Amino acid sequence: MTELENFKLLGITLAIGLLIGLERGWRNRDRGEGMRVAGLRTYGMISLLGGLSGMLAQQVDAFLMGFVFLGLTSVLLLAYSKSVDKFEDFSITSVIASLITFTLGALTVFGHITLASASAVVITSLLGFKPLLHGWLKKMEQYELDATLKLLLISVVMLPILPNQGYGPWAAFNPYHIWWMVVLIAGISYLGYFAIRIVGNQHGPVLTGALGGLVSSTAVTLNLSKLSTQQPNMENVLAAGILTACATMFARTLLVTSVMNPALFRLLLPALLVMAIFTYFVAFLLWRNKPGFGVIDEIALENPFQLGMAIKFGAFLVLIMLLSKLLKIYFGDTGTYFLAAASGLADVDPITLSMSQMSKEGLDVKVATRAIFIAVSVNSGIKGIFSWVIGGRALALRVAGTLVGAVVAGLLVT
Repeated sequence: MTELENFKLLGITLAIGLLIGLERGWRNRDRGEGMRVAGLRTYGMISLLGGLSGMLAQQVDAFLMGFVFLGLTSVLLLAYSKSVDKFEDFSITSVIASLITFTLGALTVFGHITLASASAVVITSLLGFKPLLHGWLKKMEQYELDATLKLLLISVVMLPILPNQGYGPWAAFNPYHIWWMVVLIAGISYLGYFAIRIVGNQHGPVLTGALGGLVSSTAVTLNLSKLSTQQPNMENVLAAGILTACATMFARTLLVTSVMNPALFRLLLPALLVMAIFTYFVAFLLWRNKPGFGVIDEIALENPFQLGMAIKFGAFLVLIMLLSKLLKIYFGDTGTYFLAAASGLADVDPITLSMSQMSKEGLDVKVATRAIFIAVSVNSGIKGIFSWVIGGRALALRVAGTLVGAVVAGLLVT
């Protein structure tokens, strides 16, 4: 390796240390000179130390890196003990960040430039997001923590060990495929739930509808429809929130099919995209003509993840797929469409997932497309009925009228 290349590597090493040191120095900027364990310059030198140690280790012995690392650790621990005595600050974040900075400097000279640089950016971001992350942690409830761990359990632990082969009649039960679909829907709902928890309802029904549509557009419809009886003359903004949730449901269906079956996604895209754009546009027009509207009540969304519900959802998916096969055999495409309509009365996700999987296993992709469109249309009709029964005629004219228009627009495109 030439001297010029060595200078280049050390320059990158120095930049990595300065980047991390910038955040650490800014965080402790109120402390006087010499009152910090490490600052901007020190982090730059720690990274350089890692780079120089790596270069020497390549020329002499790999054990040299270990001795230098142990020496740096000893110095940092000594400085940390003095800092604890003076400031009673028991955080070891800066010590760990210093050791990581040394390691990234060594990684750079060993040729892992991209990995070291990317890691430096991620670590600096993580350090900088401390107030935000701590704020989220304080807001998190016990059941939300449990939900996070359970979601990781079913996705990271359980999914990889499930057999990827068909069982039962027509080999319709594939444990891996079924559980992957459960994880996909649970993950989308989980993200939508925490988006609402983080953002809150202070931005009104429209933003709540956009985020709530990722979790359950039906739940948003029911909650906002109830509000219309408590908020007179607020039909425009409440209808805008419901329609935003419904349009997000169309987009969510496209997202699921794009992950599960790109061929099916391409056929569904024109109709559902037009339906989503049409519904979003009407929601925007209604929102523009809104009177003043304050903070809305908390949307009653379910626990972000429940293991029992996931198992029930998986069982329901198996049932839908078995019924689809059975009805297809005895009644042809008509049986599939009837099942799609029945499924749409409750939820769009099961029929969307089952059609996406079955169209990869031999079902005509056009039949699957029509089935999903039927389910989405029926589900939209149900939300229109909910808005009428719960929210009243004025709200229903805005919600149901728009959803009927969206379905007609989708039919015309199809």
